[in-house]
Amino acid sequence: MTATASRPLSLLDLARVRNHESISEGFARSLRLAQTADSLGYTRIWFAEHHNMPHVASSATALLIQHIAAGTTQVRVGAGGIMLPNHSPLVIAEQFGTLETLFPGRIDLGLGRAPGTDGATVRALRRDGTEADRFPEDVMELAAYLAGHSRVPGVEAYPGRATHVPLYILGSSLYGAQLAGRLGLPFAFASHFAPQLLEQAAHTYRESFTAEGFLHCPDAQPHFIAAANVIAHEDPATARQQRRKAEDGWIRTMLGRHKQLSSEDVTQLRDHPAGQQVLGMLTRTIAGTQDEVVQWLDEFADQVGADELMLVNMAPDEEVQHRTLALLAPEPGG
Repeated sequence: MTATASRPLSLLDLARVRNHESISEGFARSLRLAQTADSLGYTRIWFAEHHNMPHVASSATALLIQHIAAGTTQVRVGAGGIMLPNHSPLVIAEQFGTLETLFPGRIDLGLGRAPGTDGATVRALRRDGTEADRFPEDVMELAAYLAGHSRVPGVEAYPGRATHVPLYILGSSLYGAQLAGRLGLPFAFASHFAPQLLEQAAHTYRESFTAEGFLHCPDAQPHFIAAANVIAHEDPATARQQRRKAEDGWIRTMLGRHKQLSSEDVTQLRDHPAGQQVLGMLTRTIAGTQDEVVQWLDEFADQVGADELMLVNMAPDEEVQHRTLALLAPEPGG
């Protein structure tokens, strides 16, 4: 039994760097996982822009996308996403226009409104925190560069002009759902860590979708992507152990940014309100056997009307990560 072929299955890779691991080793692991996904027929792999996080190595997102695309042959590779308030639309159009020119038909550009970091880092990026207020205008400016119809007289994106890199709006609130609908763009909801508004966002997106949005694509249809954390293994005990290990890692990341948490600290925090809040972010998570995970994913997708599922491979151990991909493969071969 493999995952249903009725919906595309894609992956979000957080490009994590483990304790006692170099960043180059983390990159090598992401490439190996991407090559496995490529051979198994997954639709796309996305990387997210984060800054000032020692265990997340996707800050220079376009460069990592280039590295992964160069090491694969078929899978689409993209940003999930670029935090547009951190950049000028022209620079992003040039970067992703370059990627699309190098890897035609394989590049995606997901766009987020949050800075993806803390206030001090926002200032280090030479931003003041107000840039998100013009997010809709920046999305439209970027889209126009990529379509070859610049909104800035005398300025074009080279490379980028008329490359038509597909755009996606990312979000964890109703704001992104409404904006994506108004613009007639696909929408990806970050339910892997912000599940509370998932159903409402899916409804809002479809209700507000218009093909007569800014991009004026009369054939455009709503495309809703929902994210979920997954671990699959033949041995249920291994799947449960991997989930527990992954949850402990989330607690360390979210609650131990300014201090080193011991295993005893993490165990105690699991029952503390702060730890419960962190674990509550992971309610859209399934760990189990192949049949259990596939059934859960089918029910999850039906529940929210997802056109595509974006899987976050939550297993901490690389061997289990590869096995998860094989067991959930959208095509035979797992």
